[in-house]
Amino acid sequence: MSRRPISISIDRLRGKRPATGPARRLPGDERSCPHCQSHFRAEEMERNCYVCAVCDHHFGMTARQRLDHLAGGEPWEEIGGELRAADPLRFVDLEPYTERVRAAEAKGATEAMISAYLEIEGQPCVVSAMEFGFLGGSMGSVVGERFARAAEFAVARNVPLISVTSSGGARMQEGVLALMQMAKTIVALDELADARLPFVMVLAHPTTGGVWASFASLGDVTYAEPGALIAFSGPRVIEQTTHEKLPANFGLAERQFEHGHVDAVVDRRELPARLGRLLGILEQPPRDESQSLASQLAQNGSERAARMAQALPSLSRRLRGRPADATYHPSRGHSGS
Repeated sequence: MSRRPISISIDRLRGKRPATGPARRLPGDERSCPHCQSHFRAEEMERNCYVCAVCDHHFGMTARQRLDHLAGGEPWEEIGGELRAADPLRFVDLEPYTERVRAAEAKGATEAMISAYLEIEGQPCVVSAMEFGFLGGSMGSVVGERFARAAEFAVARNVPLISVTSSGGARMQEGVLALMQMAKTIVALDELADARLPFVMVLAHPTTGGVWASFASLGDVTYAEPGALIAFSGPRVIEQTTHEKLPANFGLAERQFEHGHVDAVVDRRELPARLGRLLGILEQPPRDESQSLASQLAQNGSERAARMAQALPSLSRRLRGRPADATYHPSRGHSGS
């Protein structure tokens, strides 16, 4: 019968660590960060706005979570929530389009965009947030209509429009009808511009395809979340097409900021306060007080000129009615009684 040798070490008592290399990390799963592999609990992620507390990696959020986050937990009023996707082309790939829509709705969302009227840091506005979990956030007829109604609602209430995008582009199951939404959303923004109302964009991961090629690139002020992919085509598609290796940071928010396509890269946890300050700066005065300083000065000047013109006839009569000897001599001033 063999006996195993007994090994005794007092290095731990002396404060020494054995040279066994770095500590082994637990294998990653759905509850770990894909960047740093740190584990987290669901309530921790919710408290931290779905941002990794170790490396600041931004996880995806649903559209309703984004609206709740921007509204600070206050209630909001949904716009166009009754609209549902139709199947005008009777499209079928691996499964019918209607089946795909039904499966996406079973996850809790009714479409790839939710528009709502809410307040951010006390500033009223309309927010259109995209839902990537609904068919990859693709833009179909309902998305375009909800965005257009959000712009109309903003014009009616005289408030800014904010959009948070997370989309793979136009919805291929609706064909040219989906591509038409690119023009439809731009026309809606033209109406917003005619009303002199600001449009603020927040680009989340990913923002690609027809969404980036239409309304997502037209913000008066454009923010982006850290690490968000912002490009018409993703790097994998470009590399497969051109057979060229792209930089590691191609299309990322930080790279787009360097090239001036994005005004700032803002941490999601700071976004409500940042938007609140921006809306406060862009806030329009009441309609009855919206007259510019230049127009007020011009009006005051015209009123003064009118008063002087009205006084001219009486002034000339007074001059004509003076006695003949009431003349002015530089040496002795006025003469006469």
